[in-house]
Amino acid sequence: RLRLHDGKLIKDRRFHLRTYPNCFVAKELTDWLVGHKEAPDRESAIRLLQKLMDHYIIHHVCDEHSDYKDAKLLYRFRKDDGTFPLSKDVKVFMRGQSLYEKLVSVEESILKVREENSVKYQRTFLGSEMIDWLVQEGEVENRQEAVELGRALLEHGIIQHVSNRHHFFDSDILYHFWINFRRRRRLTELLNENSARALSESPDSPFCLRKLNPDPGNTSFLSVQTNKEIKVVSAVRRSSITSLSGNSNAYFSAPPTLLFPPVAECNPKSVLKRPVTNEELLSPGAPYVKKTLTIVGDAVGWGFVVRGGRPCHIQAVDPGGPAAAAGMKVCQFVFSVNGVYVLHLDYQTISSLIMTGPRTLVMEVMEAIE
Repeated sequence: RLRLHDGKLIKDRRFHLRTYPNCFVAKELTDWLVGHKEAPDRESAIRLLQKLMDHYIIHHVCDEHSDYKDAKLLYRFRKDDGTFPLSKDVKVFMRGQSLYEKLVSVEESILKVREENSVKYQRTFLGSEMIDWLVQEGEVENRQEAVELGRALLEHGIIQHVSNRHHFFDSDILYHFWINFRRRRRLTELLNENSARALSESPDSPFCLRKLNPDPGNTSFLSVQTNKEIKVVSAVRRSSITSLSGNSNAYFSAPPTLLFPPVAECNPKSVLKRPVTNEELLSPGAPYVKKTLTIVGDAVGWGFVVRGGRPCHIQAVDPGGPAAAAGMKVCQFVFSVNGVYVLHLDYQTISSLIMTGPRTLVMEVMEAIE
């Protein structure tokens, strides 16, 4: 967006006796993406811009077209007309990005390479150092407000204790920025997101089921079924439930082969060391930290299993799936799904809520502090 402003592609334009501020011509932007090698060809450029529309980043100036059309139509970045949806999550992310940019651009920054337990960490700072800096720079009014900001940044996965064992405190505990906001991301990365998600009529939690692959040497992954039988399958990616049930699928031409007999004899054992109640999770001073995870599902799911009820917990996580990449771990408790409070629901209801929702899943989880 900033490059387009600098290049005068975004400017005030007049159409039918009306002036539209800060807009661009769709066809001109498609030309620009191809010409500046942000897209390999025109078709890819159009798909990229449609992705931006799908993510509520750009829109038609009169909202008369829900699709991006490669024509002489006027579109605008929502950031330029104040219609970008600033949810709490987005606001925290943008605040974290602003603080990171400010910290890395000053001399004698508190962000340094430090070592703890013989392990070196990038972009680290002490909790008390960060609070001193926030107060000194006028980012907050007092130390308590600084602690609350630090906790929000940690719960949204922007900062993290270097060994992920503590929440944010005004102390000499070492933290680091988990997100490197300076990493240059290319627009074409958006095209790696699969556009569809395979849904199933099964009430089971389908998020860890994986594509079967007969090649040896792949890791095994536990797939928990609704009848509480356990199957261990050879896997490199998740598959749809219909694939595992033997229906035709382009992933493989022959029925899937299990490494072990299809059915184990017992119910799946919970990964929890002991039962935990909602009252225990929510009691003041409880040793649990709340985190917000944003998981972009691939074509067949999100890569995790939820089990139990009131509260539900994460029973298994596909180490190569979207959930693991977002920071999900076993034994976390599911607090909310896409803004819906779910501590009082069972896993079947939560599974249905996830399956019928958007592909980008926002979950709040509660994790025990070791």
